[in-house]
Amino acid sequence: MATARKLSAEEQRELLAQLEVPFDPAMVEWKVVRRARSGRRGAVLPFADPRAYTDRLNEVLTTAGWNRTFALSTLSNLTRRLWDGRSISTGKVLVSGTVTINRLGSHPGNGEAWADRDHSVTAAEAQAFRRACVGFGLGRYLYRFREAWVPLNRYGEPLSKPTLPDWALPPGFSASRPSRDARGPLDQHLTAKIESFRELLGDSIYTEILTRSGHSQQAGLIPNATRQKKVLEWMESASRGFARARALAETLGEAKFMAVIDGLNIGSMVDISSLETLRLLVDTLAGSVRQDAA
Repeated sequence: MATARKLSAEEQRELLAQLEVPFDPAMVEWKVVRRARSGRRGAVLPFADPRAYTDRLNEVLTTAGWNRTFALSTLSNLTRRLWDGRSISTGKVLVSGTVTINRLGSHPGNGEAWADRDHSVTAAEAQAFRRACVGFGLGRYLYRFREAWVPLNRYGEPLSKPTLPDWALPPGFSASRPSRDARGPLDQHLTAKIESFRELLGDSIYTEILTRSGHSQQAGLIPNATRQKKVLEWMESASRGFARARALAETLGEAKFMAVIDGLNIGSMVDISSLETLRLLVDTLAGSVRQDAA
């Protein structure tokens, strides 16, 4: 089986430029990294929801164009000092992750979280994933920020949040106009085109894309034409993922394809419940095809 051609230098520059664009501000939160002794003020830094990274990768590469892997380990018998001076005995969850972009390469990333905290494994995986993505430029701009001190409420949460500067905003945003969700005229041709994807993608993925990219539950209620174009890009990307899955299934053969979807608890191609499940299916089918060709 022939090895896929590597991206040219120009193709790499174009791809990395798309990946490096700052995220939608709605996906950026501010995390308290240090507190004053009084507990009333804290230093915050911005971070992006992991979905911002997966959305960007899916948007630029399609679900078939990249994959990620994780390995989990733990440390025990550690002491953690709390912000109020108390110490507790706990452990740590450690995650090593790798993000691979087809025809470009791979980057590793490590994450960790205190085991006594809620959702520690999820937090460590998210950190590892973000750090691996930074190797390709995603979210790298967030590392340019310095700590900003803000007042905290009694739960240790910021009472106010800093404003993102213009250089940390994607094209079309500004500090004075922070959202693309302002109501505006819609392109009815785009509405019809978006609605045409429902049968192809299935209700679950169709609705997921409308919600995550279009900030709406219905194609006709997407806020404006800019959002419509983003939704259409997502729909087209997901359809390419389905086409890739069908092509791999044909190469693999019916018996092995059925074994794969049974192992992933997928009833059929029309029962794929999410974009993440679609990506996992494509990754698993591609791995099986590679094994057969070896």
